[in-house]
Formats: sequence, structure tokens, C-alpha cells
Amino acid sequence: MADKKRVALVGVKRCIDYAVRIRVKPDGTGVVTQNMKMSMNPFDEIAVTEAVRLKNAKHFDEVVAVSVGPKECQETIRRALAMGADRGIHVETAAADGDGGDLQPLSVAKVFKAVADKEKPSLVILGKQAIDDDTGATGQMLAGMMNCSQGLRAYKLNLGDKEHIEVTKEMDAGLETVKLQLPAVVTCDLRLCEPVFAKLPEIMKAKKKPLETLTPSSLGVEVKSRLQTVKVTEPPKRQAGSIVKSVDELIAAFKKEGFLD
Repeated sequence: MADKKRVALVGVKRCIDYAVRIRVKPDGTGVVTQNMKMSMNPFDEIAVTEAVRLKNAKHFDEVVAVSVGPKECQETIRRALAMGADRGIHVETAAADGDGGDLQPLSVAKVFKAVADKEKPSLVILGKQAIDDDTGATGQMLAGMMNCSQGLRAYKLNLGDKEHIEVTKEMDAGLETVKLQLPAVVTCDLRLCEPVFAKLPEIMKAKKKPLETLTPSSLGVEVKSRLQTVKVTEPPKRQAGSIVKSVDELIAAFKKEGFLD
């Protein structure tokens, strides 16, 4: 009997580009997204790059990129395919889904659980957080729903055999390494790897790679908002700094501001 195909499932989210200056809506209900440059969440770029690396090292047979959201998310999936993923799955939701609000971690985790039940992955790799809402909860929720091991904020991944994965993460006291039974859910930290840059030939090839479109209802998942954003405000403006010419002036300035007695 042939060995079962080993699949790595990677989550990719469409976010406002990290280099774009965020503007709050005048009514304070959220941030402006219209006519904004959108791109893949940077932590998800790391997840895709690491999944492709593991596949190239013969640990997996296939990398599947998954995104949940409106039709435009297919562009994000195509980017993942150009980076080396083999095929994509888009779970399409309309802007009105979730009572008119953005998709929340619990809904996304439920969708990924349904996709995981369908694909039977050996490993699910996600970014540790998205740069738009900074929630950082989807991976933990998904692991709980799948009743499997989880490794968070991965700094280094090592697959010594087909049954386990070692996950190293940075801590205040140094590095911590845990050995997890597969299947498992892993979230990626910033220094796990350097994201690959998709070249033009790979971008053209990605257009021919398979991309399956599903809906939450076809997966038996209800997408519903359970949290309400009360208000969004801009951070307070930073005060201008000042230059001092000596240590005595610095100490005097600290005392004036109440930092020193």
C-alpha cells in the first residue's frame, strides 16, 4: 500500500500593506480600506516560505494555501502559489458575512477546521498574528478544535521523523524547544525564515495552478460575529523631543518631568 500523501496546510490573509499609513474612518467604526494597497500578511509570508522549505526537504508532498474572505483573496492565494505552494483553497465570504463585521478568529478557526477535516494535513502552519487586527488567536483556537498539538511563535522548526516536529521559540530567558506529535498546528514568528520573493516566471506559473473555491455553508460552518468593535481611534501624537548638551541638563530635564526625585 502506498504511503498517504503528506500535506502542509498554510493560512494566508489579505491585509492592508505594512508600508501603508493607516487612516481611521471619520465615524470611528474602523479603518479606511477603500483604495488601499493590499498584500499578504507578513507573518503568513513566513509561513508559506517555511512550508515550501519543508516540502523541498522531502518532509511533505504538497503545500496547500488557504484563505478566507472576499473574492480578492484569490490574489493573495496566487501570491502563495508563486512562492511555491502547489494549490490553493479559497473559502469565499461576502463583505456582509459576520453581521457586517470583519471575519473574527473563531469563525476563521472553524473554517480552517472544516478544511483540515477535508484535506487531512500533517501540519497546519499559520502566521502568529495578522498585522491588521493583531489578535493572534486563530492558531490556538484551531488546535483546540482539532484536538492536536500546538507550537506557538516558532523561531525554528525541525522534523526529525514523520511522526513528530520540534518547535523552538524565543523566550525572555532564552530558547524553548518542544517536541510535538503530528498532526499539529504551528504559528510562525518573525525570525523563523526570510520570505522568498516571487519572480516573474513563478508568478506566471502560479496562474495555472489549481485554486478551489468553497463557501462556509458548503463546509457546514456558520460565519457570525460575536464581538463588536465599539470605537477605533488613532494613537496619540508623539511630542517632539529635545536635545540636551550635557548630563547635568539631562538630569535637570528628568527632574522637571518627574522622572527623577
